[in-house]
Amino acid sequence: MADIDIQDLTDRYVAVWNEPDAERRRAAVRELWSADAVHVLQPPQEILDAAEGLGFDRLLLEARGHHALDFRVSRAHEEFVASGAFVFRSRGNAGRLHDIVKFNWEMAPRDGGEAAGVGLEVLVLGSDGLIVSDYQFIEG
Repeated sequence: MADIDIQDLTDRYVAVWNEPDAERRRAAVRELWSADAVHVLQPPQEILDAAEGLGFDRLLLEARGHHALDFRVSRAHEEFVASGAFVFRSRGNAGRLHDIVKFNWEMAPRDGGEAAGVGLEVLVLGSDGLIVSDYQFIEG
């Protein structure tokens, strides 16, 4: 396992969701995740219910590979950050056990105030230090 500075890793991870430049965001995706990495999202129940009501299955919750990851990150950026309303930030509580890194993040108003959303990220790293599996739990 590569010697990884988990604070640097989590800072870069959160920064990619805030990155306004599409090319830099795409490059950051490739620097963080392996080519066949998977990002699995567990959203709040109301989102699951809405997706099911529209006929979407649970595959909607999984993105695999750089192209799908770039799409997911870009879509989240467009939805929450691009307007200037919100910013994603780490809660500074990263921990590592072998090849597993966990940390909490929040989506907060750019101008300050209480977080509008909070999540737990669990990353599985490959021997090269790149993310191979990324599990995101939206907690509120």
